[in-house]
This record gives sequence, structure tokens and C-alpha cells, in this order.
Amino acid sequence: MTDILMPALSPTMEEGVLAKWHVKVGDVVSAGDVIAEIETDKATMEVEAVDEGEVLEILVAEGAENVKVNTPIARLKDEGGAAAPKPAPKAEDAKPEPSPSSPTSSDAKPAPAGHESGDAVATPDGVKSAQQVLTPQGGSDSTLSRPQGERVFASPLARRLAAQAGLDLKSIKGSGPHGRIVRRDVEGAGQGTGAPAAAQQTSAPSAEPRKVQTLAQMGIPDGSYDLIPLDGMRKAIARRMVDSVNAVPHFPLTIDVEIDALLAARARVNALLEKSGVKVSVNDFVIKAAAIALKAVPEANASYSPEGIALHHNADVAMAVAIEGGLITPIIRKAETKTLSQIATESKDLAKRARERKLKPEEFQGGTFSVSNLGMFGIKQFSSIINEPQGAIMSVGAGEQRPVVKNGQLAVATVMTVTVTCDHRVVDGATGARLLQAFKPLIEDPVTMLA
Repeated sequence: MTDILMPALSPTMEEGVLAKWHVKVGDVVSAGDVIAEIETDKATMEVEAVDEGEVLEILVAEGAENVKVNTPIARLKDEGGAAAPKPAPKAEDAKPEPSPSSPTSSDAKPAPAGHESGDAVATPDGVKSAQQVLTPQGGSDSTLSRPQGERVFASPLARRLAAQAGLDLKSIKGSGPHGRIVRRDVEGAGQGTGAPAAAQQTSAPSAEPRKVQTLAQMGIPDGSYDLIPLDGMRKAIARRMVDSVNAVPHFPLTIDVEIDALLAARARVNALLEKSGVKVSVNDFVIKAAAIALKAVPEANASYSPEGIALHHNADVAMAVAIEGGLITPIIRKAETKTLSQIATESKDLAKRARERKLKPEEFQGGTFSVSNLGMFGIKQFSSIINEPQGAIMSVGAGEQRPVVKNGQLAVATVMTVTVTCDHRVVDGATGARLLQAFKPLIEDPVTMLA
């Protein structure tokens, strides 16, 4: 038999919702068949079978939430019908403080298939080496080290946080499925293992840096409100925004741009495209102008990383789309190379599938710059929070008629306020100013976008 495991559908995914099964017990599936739908914090994605066989068991019910990555969700009966090895007990089910007389290698269960170390055994605390099991707890630091050459199982986020904090993953005990090191393990190690102070200070902040009082503790009586539970998307937004605000030194730069010429050009472009059914929005002009400006000022099209500053070859512009329960940022790849009609068609399709939660991970991960437009809501000006690892984000307000001075005379123009929030580790003040300096004439004279 073969276990089907809960897949990791994004680099930071640790759990998801098993939204729907497309198979039932007794069905025969082949590699590539769609067997289930999984909801992550950003999208709903189809899961395909990687093996063929008969569905023997459904281990996780349809609609189950908080299903951990790598948890068995179903079982296939293959041609041989051999029994599948049982996974190691989860750390959450173990006793919090096992005594030094915990089971030794003589009564420990065999290691699950798939672990590369030949001397790995399963314990109530997860998968460990035989040396770790035989050594009493509370000994020297060497009890946490893994045998030479043994693979360290850790999530991508855990690896990144460990690198930022200067921690050795080999010295951290994992509490995830099959002993996998996850975020909470790295954060706990940075706080309690005596790591150097400098390393602790550089570790990523927790999503909850302070103890939050309940509503009752803050004087709001029970029964006076309706409580909506946090779903995966809202939790992810809260975590990423707190991390971004606390970890990224940022500053805003604001300019006003006149868009009368843009509105006139948009009307002409849409008249030409009317037969094709394509309609270009002001935001499509903004995305195109931002992409051209990023290529003109490549230092602003950058991301910070511990290894150095990444200067991106293309302007992959993410656009903020409000969806039920949160927002998502699908990406217009190589926006500097696309026409306005291409950007309009692509942005409309991405926004539609974003609201349906049908985007693929590669369609909303990995952008180099973001545009957030609240002009349609009448918002005049705002500053967005940076979407890491991008180096900047542009906030676009509503276009409105305002008094302006031209050649010493008072006049009226349609003006739009634009703010760029910059990651000061990557984009200095002068660099951000040059980006807006390149952006403004493209918006005020849209014909220059076609040059």
C-alpha cells in the first residue's frame, strides 16, 4: 500500500484545508488524476495522484482544517498490496516532558520509510538518531547534533529564519511531522538555547510579539459582538504584515501626477480595442509605467536578502486584489515587455481567478514590485506595507480635480496622488525619488510609454 501525503503547495505552507475529495474508496486512480482540492491561505488547488492503484482508505475527511503538510490523507492499494509503514508519532501527541528513562532503542519503533539515516528511530518526540535516544536528556550539547551526513528535515521558512538568526539546524529538534523542523522550533531555539545575543536580535519577529488581551479583558462584554474565526488567509496576512512592519525599515515618498492626458489616451485606446472586447483601466497604465520606470532605475527593482541585494532582470509587477476574507497579489510577469492590451487582458483574468481562489502558486509568488490602487474607493492618499521580499510598493489614490498653478496662473487639473513605500535596506531615498521621477512623465504623457 502507498500513503498519499498532504502536499506542500507553497514554500511557506505548513497546513491546509482538505476542501474536497474527487475520489472515493474503491476507485482506481492513475498518476496525474485529480484526486482532491486543497485550500491554502491564498488559493484552492487541485492535487494530482503521483502513483496508481485502488483507493483503499480515506484518512482525512472532506472539509478537515489545519491538516499538516506530509500528513497521510489517503491510502492506495498498489499491485503488490504490501502494508505501508506507519508514520512516526506527532510531537503534539507526545508528553511534554519525557523522563530520562524514555524508551531506548530496544523498544522503539522502526523508522518510517523515506528517512535517509539508517539509524533513525521513532520516539514520542519524533524521529531521532539512535545516538540521541541512547543518550540521557539533559546531557551535553552534543545530544542534539545529528550524525555526520544525515539530512536535516526543515521547512523552507525554518531554514530562512535559522540563517537569519545564525542558528545551526543540526542543533534544533523538530516538532513537525516526522521530526521536521518548523518555524516554532527555530524561534524557540533562538530564545532558549543560549544563542549569541546578536543572532537572537536578527531573528525574525514572532507574529504575536506581545501577549494580546481578550476582548473581555479590555472591557468589551461577551454577547455584544459576533466573532469570526481567523481562517488561514487572515492568519497569513497578519503574520506577514507584522513581520514586514517590524523587520523592514521603511519610508514613504509621495508625489502628485496630472492624469488628464492619460484619461484622454485611455479613451482613445479603448475605442480602438472595443471590437476585441478589451478595456484598459487606469491601473493598467500605472502597471505599465511602473514597469518601465523600474527598468530605468534598476536599483529600485531589487530585493534584500542575507546573501546580498538581488537586482531583478525583469519588472514582475504584483497587483493587489481584494478577495473575500483578505487580499492577494497576482503578478504581471515581465510587465515592461507587454502592451497595454496584454496587461489589461492578463490583469482581468488574474483578478477573476484570484477571487475564485484558483490561482497557481507561481502566479502570486515571486514578484519584484507591487501596485495597490484604492482610487476606485475614493481614497485620496495612503501608504502600503511592503510585500517582502520586494523592495518597494506603490500606493495609488483617486484621480480628482484640484486647483493647480500653471505658468503663474490658477488652473484646474485631474490629479492623482502616488506614494511609494521603500525598504531602506535596498532602496535609499534618492533611489526612490529617481523611481518616481521616471514614473511621473510616463503617466502625465502616456505616449512616451510607446517609445
